[in-house]
Amino acid sequence: MDAFPKTDPDAPVVGGRARYGVILPLLSLVLLSGHFLRFGNSGLCLSVAALAALAATRRAWVRIALMAFLAAGLAVWAGTWADFLAIRLAAGRPWLRMNIIMAAVVALNVLSLVWLVRAGGRVFFNRNPEQAATSGGTFILTAVLAGVVRETVGFPILMLDRFYPGWGWLEILALGVYAAWAAGRMTDPARWSPVRSRIWGLFSLVFFCQLALGIAGVREFLMSGALHLPVPAVIVGGPIYRGGGYFMPILFAATLLIVGPAWCSHLCYIGAWDDALSRSRKRPGALPAWARHGRWFSLAVVVAAALLMRLLGVSTGIAAALGGVFGAAGVVVMLTASGRLGVMAHCTAYCPLGAVSNFLGRVSPWRMRIDSGCSRCSACSQACRYEALKPTDIERGRTGFNCTLCGDCLASCRQASIAYRFPGLSAETARRLFLVLVVSLHAVFLGVARM
Repeated sequence: MDAFPKTDPDAPVVGGRARYGVILPLLSLVLLSGHFLRFGNSGLCLSVAALAALAATRRAWVRIALMAFLAAGLAVWAGTWADFLAIRLAAGRPWLRMNIIMAAVVALNVLSLVWLVRAGGRVFFNRNPEQAATSGGTFILTAVLAGVVRETVGFPILMLDRFYPGWGWLEILALGVYAAWAAGRMTDPARWSPVRSRIWGLFSLVFFCQLALGIAGVREFLMSGALHLPVPAVIVGGPIYRGGGYFMPILFAATLLIVGPAWCSHLCYIGAWDDALSRSRKRPGALPAWARHGRWFSLAVVVAAALLMRLLGVSTGIAAALGGVFGAAGVVVMLTASGRLGVMAHCTAYCPLGAVSNFLGRVSPWRMRIDSGCSRCSACSQACRYEALKPTDIERGRTGFNCTLCGDCLASCRQASIAYRFPGLSAETARRLFLVLVVSLHAVFLGVARM
């Protein structure tokens, strides 16, 4: 985060009324926090208190987060009011004073929302306004997705819930703040590529550290207490061999629908290694022509081997060992080819899941397009590690088959001729919407993805 965050130059100086006005949403949050504590939800209580503390940053996206939470708070108070009234009526107890108190609480919540929506809220939360919609939207979507996962999965999937039951909401808040920060940094196209690479590497580091702790005997760091192979090809071959276990294929397919082949540039725990090794060379080279068919050969081998092992009744131990050999061979490809050529050789020439991602990712409406203002300077080719911007691709005005929508090419184009495209949206709106979606998925995966 910037040491001295930018402030909207057109925003007026925060005066006394704006400073005092923030008391309204803070008081509303205190009441909600106390309400959750009263009903024994200490994790949600702490989360609301932490959200209130974020107001001190005065960042514009926090105003959007507060508006969303207080809107949800209205639903909480309405449901509580209805429950209290029903209980008192059924018991024949007085209800007028309770109605007055609840009406006052709801009125305070409404006034807080009005203050946040109107000028007072915009004046107070005036830091980094250019990031407000993107970071705020990412925070909200991350919190909603993580909350839905937490409430629908039949076991504690968030780490805090495993060690401190009920505290998962605090982890959800932390994931939302992290996502808002990452999206804010990536709002500037010049920062997109380095930030993407770093947070992708962070995801891989967290994933494999949890795996190491799980192998060491701390079973809370494993998804279900049982160990599985951390090899992307197993997502394809595993269900074929077992004849079941479709959670990961379904999750993979869902991400393809939402963000297309961006799984391979934002969400794959192995791909981050290939990315890091390929960047050891400043300029990308080129893979030999035959290597471009390697993924399809790998896919055929994985599918055929899984079917054959299932038909022959090969033991799980042998199947796991063969899967481990396949994964180790992929690491060798990274070490020997990706670093030497500056191209993501594992992802573009070896990984069968990458081939599936690029092929099925075409069902998603997301595309990268090159407009008529392109000067054919090929600067974008030097930024692409997936070999998706060859001269023939640039001439056609679209990225090649290997494109994973990583966005590394955006800052390289001086004419801003290459951009994300989505039907009905401008290029800038499409870029920001894609950013919200992919960073939110990344943050949720950071919280729940483990073996």
